[in-house]
Parts: sequence; C-alpha cells; structure tokens
Amino acid sequence: MKIKYLAHSSFQLSSAKGTRLLTDPYESGSYGGAVGYKKIDEPTDVITISHNHADHNYISREHDKSRVFREAGAFVFKGISVRGVSLYHDGSYGSERGACIAFIYTIDGMSFCHLGDLGHLLSKSEASQVGPVDVLMIPVGGTFTVDAGEAGKVMESLSPKICLPMHYKTKSVGFNLGPLEDFTAGRANVKILNSSEAEITKALLPKSTEVWVLKPSKL
Repeated sequence: MKIKYLAHSSFQLSSAKGTRLLTDPYESGSYGGAVGYKKIDEPTDVITISHNHADHNYISREHDKSRVFREAGAFVFKGISVRGVSLYHDGSYGSERGACIAFIYTIDGMSFCHLGDLGHLLSKSEASQVGPVDVLMIPVGGTFTVDAGEAGKVMESLSPKICLPMHYKTKSVGFNLGPLEDFTAGRANVKILNSSEAEITKALLPKSTEVWVLKPSKL
C-alpha cells in the first residue's frame, strides 16, 4: 500500500486494490487563516474524522460522495476494515475539548492507527483497545494534543513498527504548536524520507520501531 502525508493530520492511504482513504481533512484557510495549508483535492473513497473541528472535519465538494466515518465502532468498506475507539482531546476526560476517535484500519494485511488530536497518555486498557499497530500516525505538537514527550510515551505503549509524526508547527500553520524537531531530536531510528509518500508492505516492516518523517505535500 501507499501512504501520502498531505499536511497537519491528513494522510491518504491507498490499498493495493486502489481503495483510497483520507484521514482528518482540514479546511484550508479556516480559523482566520491559521490553517494555511493548500486545499485537499485528491479523490478519495472513504474519509475518517476524529472530531468535529474545522482543521480535521472538512468535507469538500470533491468528497461529498465519499463514505464518511466519524464514530466509534467497527465497519468494513471496499475491503478496508475500519475500527473507531473513543478517546479524548484533552487530559481531563474530554471536559476541555471533547472526545476524539482513534481510527484503526486493516489494509493489505497491516494495521494502521490514526490518533487524531489525542490529548492524553493511554491507559493499559486504552492501549489494548487500540493495538496491535503496525503503522501509527500520532500528533506531536502539544498545546491541543499530546506534546513531544507524551507522544513518545504513547508510541512506546503501542510499539508500532513505523511511527509517522503529524500535527506540528510548520510555516503554513498559525497555531501555537511545537516543531517536529521536539519529537525527533535525540531519538534513535529516525528516518527523514524527504518525500511526502512512502510504500509500505508487510514483508518490509522493520522489526523494531522506526520514526519515518514524511514531508507535508500541501505546504
């Protein structure tokens, strides 16, 4: 399968059979221009939305016929299994910013997890509900989500083969987020791919966790 990092918390996952899945699409220009990434116009078959904020839940005209999942539960669509687990956008059981759905996808025999705007460490029970995970997409920028240090602890609790950081400060986002380097600096097994896309197969998954840094394509 192929995975492409669009920007912020939005990835496109494409199965070997051509089914396309889009995570947390943002509204370009939202929040008074704070979301300065270019518009997402890639065609897609299915969309998952972790929570109802404009930088994660925008359905454009190009996507108005796509299947959309935004709730916890188990679903199957065009050969892709989708499972939503209810977590929180903050460390106070949702009292500050509400719930956040972590979505787990089974694609081409591998397990992918998108944590949305996760705002807390995972309990053993929550980690068990989410895992096991081959490829993890995790926010690292703090302020509205777990920060770099907390993200590292969440990563350790899930033990993915590949970890893809997301939701951090770039030139195209005006939110008060920490930079990617807060998460990657001093960490072993970090691969800077210098591309927005990567191909992942079950046979080539690393034996221990590697952090892969994909370049946002919508800067």
